[in-house]
Amino acid sequence: MVDVTDATFEAEILERSDQVPVVIDLWAPWCGPCRTLTPIIEKVVAETDGEVELAKVNVDDNPKLSAMFKVQGIPAVFAISKRQVIDQFVGAQPEPKVRAFVQGLLPTEQERQVAKLIGAGDEVSLRQALELVPGNEPATVALATLLIDQGDHQAALAELQKVPETAEIRYVAALARAGDAASLDDADARLADLLGRVKEDPEARQQYLDVLELLGPDDPRTAPARKALTARLF
Repeated sequence: MVDVTDATFEAEILERSDQVPVVIDLWAPWCGPCRTLTPIIEKVVAETDGEVELAKVNVDDNPKLSAMFKVQGIPAVFAISKRQVIDQFVGAQPEPKVRAFVQGLLPTEQERQVAKLIGAGDEVSLRQALELVPGNEPATVALATLLIDQGDHQAALAELQKVPETAEIRYVAALARAGDAASLDDADARLADLLGRVKEDPEARQQYLDVLELLGPDDPRTAPARKALTARLF
């Protein structure tokens, strides 16, 4: 269980929900039904042995979160997985209903098996995970990263092309295409060199984009470089 604030919501709820379902209990010290629900929900979530996590939010101290969830009555309970609300209820509930709510968030046996295979991390296990769930993004990313580490960049790209593009997929694909040039020690010089060729040379344009992908959106060079690319192309 973790106490969450307006400031820690991103890391402790949204980012964590990428890994496991998170139950959010919105409460206040003066709320009698909250005191009834709290020990029940803590007990039931604890019984999942980490497959579901509990985050508690004091609505009096965290008005932004209250507004975000459009709280009109407490206790209000939300379940979040992959950054999306997937279930919710309002008001104190008896233990059987809380247990059913939490059990509905637990992974299936297949999901447990896939997670175990991904955790093993070797190529055989990762390919077995993808046989169970073709297109599973975590398994695909793990396998592609392993292949890059082994120097098989084309095989890594072939795996990444089997799944829809996401931010993580783009990043790993950029690593695979960059190969030995993945180091960013000379990023400024490479961007300057490639910029002169991006309009006529698709390969140079892709290399330029890959450097930006590897730099990431928070690097101070990224935004100006993207503007320079747009100006050169259009």
